[in-house]
Amino acid sequence: MDVTFSVNGERVSLDVEPRRTLADTLREDCGLTGTHLGCEHGVCGACTVLVDGQPVRACLMFGVQADGSSVTTVEGLEGEDGELHPLQEAFVEHHGLQCGFCTPGMLMSALHLLDTDPGAGRETIREEMSGNICRCTGYQGIVDAVEAAGAALRGDADGSVSS
Repeated sequence: MDVTFSVNGERVSLDVEPRRTLADTLREDCGLTGTHLGCEHGVCGACTVLVDGQPVRACLMFGVQADGSSVTTVEGLEGEDGELHPLQEAFVEHHGLQCGFCTPGMLMSALHLLDTDPGAGRETIREEMSGNICRCTGYQGIVDAVEAAGAALRGDADGSVSS
């Protein structure tokens, strides 16, 4: 089935099998392997991408459903000059990642949170990020990173985090 959508600002036209998931479409047809597949049941959040600005489990959505949409993957966070997004920088600085498997989904969920609630506090961050499973970090570094990225994106002077 022919579909056309935008991925990270670039228009793509593909012939996609109707049963192929968006995750597989992104990984196999678009070569964007940053979207990870974990549980393939929509539980773990590793495959989270933004579709028309909303977080979506790419393992639960068919590629053909993206027709006419705008999809943002973790690769879309990178600046034009290859510079890391403030969220990515904060995840590194605050040890918000270890094995890195959950990180793309975490980053995309955090991006949506900060786009919709730039001043999100720690409880809101914890609640919003709870849909993404991390088996390595214990979440403290993730919460610290999202809080620091929010401060940086708002232009707060020190970008420090509270404990």
